[in-house]
Amino acid sequence: MSHLLRLVVPDRPGILGAVATALGEAGIDIVSVDVLERGGGVAVDDVVVDLPPDRLPDSLITAAQAVPGVQVESLRPFAGPLDTHRELELLEALARAAAPGSPTLAVKLLAAELPRVFHSGWAVVLSGDAGGPCEVLAASDAAPSFDGMTLPWLPLDSPRLLPSEADWLPERWREMAIEMMAAPFGDLRTAVVTGRSGGPAYRRSELLRLVHLAGIAASVAHLPPA
Repeated sequence: MSHLLRLVVPDRPGILGAVATALGEAGIDIVSVDVLERGGGVAVDDVVVDLPPDRLPDSLITAAQAVPGVQVESLRPFAGPLDTHRELELLEALARAAAPGSPTLAVKLLAAELPRVFHSGWAVVLSGDAGGPCEVLAASDAAPSFDGMTLPWLPLDSPRLLPSEADWLPERWREMAIEMMAAPFGDLRTAVVTGRSGGPAYRRSELLRLVHLAGIAASVAHLPPA
């Protein structure tokens, strides 16, 4: 079974090799690695590993943290390897789907594919004004229902992280520890949102990637700039 490890590691040569060795000695295979961010002497890496059927997930944590300075920020089941070309593939698909004056298909494709890009559970594209119910323009599989919700952060004039303890969240969502991030999409009334239950919390580097991707997608879909 595959799992996604999010590691905080010292940013020095050889550290990933040491982690790979520790995991290998425990009989755990690394499938792929994605470096999320670097700075302040540390790096944050997403590592997909295959866990043998006779091993418990806790053995991943034990093996990784056997390397001095390595911390496991989160661990969760994961389907499929990381794909370093996933964002380019999405943009190419958007370009094929979009037609001038007809962005609907591109918007639906964006919502459907963003979870794969950000290792998230779901994504939605929403539209709304301050004090009024929002409208769901597109949603991926497994997305919770935003229909009729009043979102205090719409219109969205800048990207933001939407942590799981925010007051506007329904109680059930807070119990599920749903972490979200949002970026303007085409105009300030429209936002693209990705989410995942149980963490890990989104990082600023992921939010910046979402902003960049949403901006390009809006241009490809022939939407006006936010």
